[in-house]
Amino acid sequence: MRLKTKLVLAISGMVMVVVAAFSTIYISQIVRQRINETYNDADFVAHQIFHATREALELDLSNTRIDTKNPKAFRAAVQETLQTDPGLNSLLQAIVGYSPTVYDVAIAGADGRPLLHSDPELLNKDSVLPERENFRDVRDGGIRRQLKTVYGEPRVYEIVMTLERDGAPFGSIRVGISTVFLKRELAPILNRAMVLSGVAILLSLLLAAGLSNLALKPLELIGRRLDLMTGGPFDSGEPAEREGQSVDEVGAVNTKINRLGRQIRDVKEVFSALKENLDQIMANLQDGLVLFTRDARAILVSAAVERFVGVPRSQMLGHNVGEFFSDQTRLGRTVLDAFEFHQPLVQRDVEMEDGRRIQVSFDFIEEAGEQIGALMTLRDAESVRRIEDEIELSHRLAAIGRLASGVGHEVKNPINAIVVHLEVLRQKLQHADPDTRRHMDVIGSEIQRLDRVVQMLVDFTRPVELRLAETDLRRLVSEVVMLAGPDAERHGVNIVRRLPEETLPVKVDADLMKQAILNVVLNGVQAMPNGGTLTIEAAHDENGLTQIDVRDEGGGIAEDVRDKIYNLYFSTKKGGTGIGLAMTYKVMQLHNGSIGFESSPRGTAFTLRLPLLEPADEAAMRAVSAMERQ
Repeated sequence: MRLKTKLVLAISGMVMVVVAAFSTIYISQIVRQRINETYNDADFVAHQIFHATREALELDLSNTRIDTKNPKAFRAAVQETLQTDPGLNSLLQAIVGYSPTVYDVAIAGADGRPLLHSDPELLNKDSVLPERENFRDVRDGGIRRQLKTVYGEPRVYEIVMTLERDGAPFGSIRVGISTVFLKRELAPILNRAMVLSGVAILLSLLLAAGLSNLALKPLELIGRRLDLMTGGPFDSGEPAEREGQSVDEVGAVNTKINRLGRQIRDVKEVFSALKENLDQIMANLQDGLVLFTRDARAILVSAAVERFVGVPRSQMLGHNVGEFFSDQTRLGRTVLDAFEFHQPLVQRDVEMEDGRRIQVSFDFIEEAGEQIGALMTLRDAESVRRIEDEIELSHRLAAIGRLASGVGHEVKNPINAIVVHLEVLRQKLQHADPDTRRHMDVIGSEIQRLDRVVQMLVDFTRPVELRLAETDLRRLVSEVVMLAGPDAERHGVNIVRRLPEETLPVKVDADLMKQAILNVVLNGVQAMPNGGTLTIEAAHDENGLTQIDVRDEGGGIAEDVRDKIYNLYFSTKKGGTGIGLAMTYKVMQLHNGSIGFESSPRGTAFTLRLPLLEPADEAAMRAVSAMERQ
């Protein structure tokens, strides 16, 4: 049987059961209502007879002298009065004749013998009336009891009302109800209800079958839509039967949904991988980046945004721009105005309340003339200025290098010629006076010094071939401290090292890097002529780089020369060559690193940053370190 057929039959059967249940409830309510009406009619008849009996007895017994203390005389008088009362006898005959469910009516004495009966033959018999079940029990019973009473064996029930005189019972009124009469009254109503219920069940069955079949017709359209979503038609080469069931429209749709689910899982895996890569990229971005949807909700937030906005990323993702930007701040007003007036921003400088300057860029993303989102970029203006200064410094150093290379080449040749002619002159003046010889020695020493300066200039501008090797940065720092130790002792400077326990693997030219760090350390030592403490600290920074901090307690760098300290031959020290920091700057650039400083009257702190090894290289480095320890 096809799955579609099973669904249609199941839906139709369920509807049929529901209609049948309601039909049963409807029929049971009809039976209950009719039984209640029968009971109420019989009770009304009993009350009529009760009032008629009381009037007849009060009227007739008041006109006769009867010894009420004699039960037999009193019973005989009551029986005669009731049997001879024309109104009461007419009432009983009318009730039996016109009431559809009343079988008989009797007035019995305290001993159960009839005083008056609708059947005159029973009056001539001195017998006790039979005990019948009270019809109240049928009325108060359940629907099963009521249906059993109506459709069971024919029986006569009765309603009993007690007759009292002077507060004591002396008889009772009994109204008999026949189930045959009751069934005869109910038969037309129940037959009509049964026919209506049957018709309703049949119509509901047909209607449910038609509607369910119509409701399942769109499955073919759904299948075609799924084909479009999955990128191809249903593969008819798949098994036509599964678990003994033929694959119809429902089965085909189920197969396509399974295929779509597999594709969604594959896409989810790819998306998860892309999301992880994107999160890593966003975490390493120095600029703040926020991507908004068309309804101004943030769906992509870089880690740097927290530094600019002061709100955690969790409170920005998925929230409206107005929920984390306030119009009470300059940055918030700028961003909210851009959204409100749909006005893009191109690197607008905004001064924050704490004095920081931020560059804000805001672009709206559109497709086919419709806005689908917006992209906001936040950048530290001071960082931009420092980068621009470093670029400018690099350009200046490059220009100076080219100039120095040319000058050194041009000066070297005259110096060589002067040295040659000076030696020739010395040979010719072997017997010169001491003053002349002393002047010649001075000229020779100065020429040699000039030659060393030119050679240093040429070496600085010459392309350097790096000999990169994997090494532990802690070892380089320790060797630098050892080399700078004697000079530090002469100046009364105490060098403090703060190195982590774990390795700091880097891939550098050890000699050049050692010289670069040594230049900074010696500058710090020479900046404290009266002694002090020089601190060298190496660790990982928050951006995943290796960082070396060199802090002295000198007088700091003057504000007006801070932009020139990396210039070649610029020095603030007496007798300084001005090559040390320029060489350090060049070495850090060659290693894709950076150098920066912060200075105040209480001292200067230089920071050198180098990239860490890749995970594979780092693992190899750790293995080498372990072998060296063994």
